Amino acid sequence: MSGVRVLTFGCRLNTFESETMRKAAETAGLNNAILVNTCAVTADAVRQARQTIRRARRDNPHARIVVSGCAAQTEPETFAAMAEVDAVIGNDAKGQAATYRKLPDFGVSDSEKIRVNDIMSVRETAPQMIEAVEGHARAFVQVQNGCDHRCTFCVIPYGRGNSRSVPMGAVVEQIEKLVDNGYQEAVITGVDATSYGADLPGSPTLGSLAATILKQVPDLKRLRLSSIDSIEVDDTLMDLIANEPRFMPHLHLSLQHGDDLILKRMKRRHGRDDAVRFCQTVRSLRPGFAFGADLIAGFPTETEEMFARSLDIIDDCGIAFLHVFPYSPRAGTPAARMPQLDRGLIKQRAARLRERGDQAYDAHLSAMALAGQTHSALVEFSGTARTENFTPVVAPDAPRGQMAVIRVNGRSADHLTGEVVAASADQMQIADVAAN
Repeated sequence: MSGVRVLTFGCRLNTFESETMRKAAETAGLNNAILVNTCAVTADAVRQARQTIRRARRDNPHARIVVSGCAAQTEPETFAAMAEVDAVIGNDAKGQAATYRKLPDFGVSDSEKIRVNDIMSVRETAPQMIEAVEGHARAFVQVQNGCDHRCTFCVIPYGRGNSRSVPMGAVVEQIEKLVDNGYQEAVITGVDATSYGADLPGSPTLGSLAATILKQVPDLKRLRLSSIDSIEVDDTLMDLIANEPRFMPHLHLSLQHGDDLILKRMKRRHGRDDAVRFCQTVRSLRPGFAFGADLIAGFPTETEEMFARSLDIIDDCGIAFLHVFPYSPRAGTPAARMPQLDRGLIKQRAARLRERGDQAYDAHLSAMALAGQTHSALVEFSGTARTENFTPVVAPDAPRGQMAVIRVNGRSADHLTGEVVAASADQMQIADVAAN
């Protein structure tokens, strides 16, 4: 192979950061290299990264393999011990060209492979300017990194450091550049996005950031948020949810569980009633709003009765898009020292959550599939379009990478079907940007 290839695991923030890694490595003149941007949220995510690294080495025996991301930050020795890996770099340095200019030589010892600093010493998140997100019709924009909270199951703060925000002006500049390059939809990303601004002068909120983006970048057609904690949603953000048509009616919630005692043991900031009330309030303000959510199955001490409350919260909150995590003990976290459930029981409960989630998604599709409804949709490069509330719809001849108005005429097992009745007058140039 030639050039730089990036393999990405985990969240949307990693998707954005992979582009900054690619840009930095290419600026540094790195060639014939594979960059692996890992995730540490579960033990399975680490296992998948290791498998992918081994496969990448088999397929590219002469390439340099450089590993970074949260798993590389939290357990660098694990990756340095792999013969397939040439270097391990920290999360704070992976977007810097200087990092790739100073990579160790091939064949060095495990300890010499590691270029990982103390992430807790990082105090700022520098804005990263990118022109495109390869293979994506929507742009991901990092506004925040790290987390000041210490949920008992979570290792991510040790991979990302404490919460720090990108200045508002730099975020607006980044989105202006992306819009100039043809993107019509931007997704605000962060590790703990609703904590945005607490470390900046004047303490702006996530809502004020979103409102400023929409005001300062009038040509941006659609703005989305990635995963948020609903308990920290501010009044300005609620006003956008209720009244701003360019703010898309879809949020992914970091729920994690439906039982109050488990939420307390997780050290979460919300209770069950808080989550249900938030979803009900949003839907009263904006009917048709869709929610995704994360739920953990098999957290230590979870009884069948507690688990049943997680099953029920899917319906009580009206979750359409469910992401299930079987609980995985992460070394160094308080939850790893709690009484653990049998792994077989955890897998069984995860399967039951997914089954209930599938039922909820099926009901959501059926409600969206009423004949004759039209939706403004952004067509992804896969050929699938996403409606305003993120529901997938497939229509023949939908213009990839562009906006289209699609009339729904039915559904399949996992998406809506429809026909294009109008295309956006604005022609996107994303495919050309991504290709160059």
